[in-house]
Amino acid sequence: MGAVFEFTLHFFGWEVQKMPISGKDNPQVKRWRLLTADRRARRETGLFACEGARLCADAAKSGVEVVLLLYTEKAATTYAAQVETLLKVVRRAEVITPAVAQHMSDTGAPQGIFCICAMPQRAKDAATLDEKGRYLALEDVQDPANLGAVIRTAEALGLRGLLLSDGCCDVYNPKVLRASMGGVFRLPLFAAGEMKTLLPRLRERGMRAFACVPDAAAVPVCDAPLTDGCICLIGNEGNGLKAETIAACDAAVTIPMAGRAESLNAAMAAGIVMWELVRR
Repeated sequence: MGAVFEFTLHFFGWEVQKMPISGKDNPQVKRWRLLTADRRARRETGLFACEGARLCADAAKSGVEVVLLLYTEKAATTYAAQVETLLKVVRRAEVITPAVAQHMSDTGAPQGIFCICAMPQRAKDAATLDEKGRYLALEDVQDPANLGAVIRTAEALGLRGLLLSDGCCDVYNPKVLRASMGGVFRLPLFAAGEMKTLLPRLRERGMRAFACVPDAAAVPVCDAPLTDGCICLIGNEGNGLKAETIAACDAAVTIPMAGRAESLNAAMAAGIVMWELVRR
């Protein structure tokens, strides 16, 4: 392995520490762990941490700046293609021991690949939306798995973008990144602030807003006029959309259900609504 490291160092011009990091208090290890746990640290530095061969390589392939790569010798063999992709673009790479990898990981069986990356985008101002586009908006969705799943689906379906209220969880939360399967690196994200304030401004520009609610009296989403220039809103997992947000919308829509369930999971409901948005 040593000869391989020396060749790669010369060919690609990246840095590698020849002795594996074995201490949990190593500054780079502590830095990575801080970025996984602290939203404020991510905001202040413009950096985030991600884990796993596929996610880290996907970040690099999506044009995300990879600042630091930490990986085990076993990972260099098991995930050779992904490690090679990362080594071609990373500023600095360091080898870590399996014990350090286990300490860093929040999974039971870590793959041994960890990256610190620069955020590819800050949330855009929702005032810059294309008034002819079709968008989904989330209000106070706080479960990282739900948010990640919505981002993954939105990117897969080719949605123009996703609006996020101030109460939504951080898109660079490690659980969101994992659930999004790299979608967060590519999907346009917009900062919505408070929906009750934003929606009147968008309606002034000719856009229409539809509140998604678990109410049989609302218009079935399959019958709603979800054409160009519209936004569908999904609310918090437990409370749904705020009353003032619903009042600020043009109409309420619902997903018809034949069973006894009162509502669907937020990510599932969002997936159905997004399909309705793009299929027409």
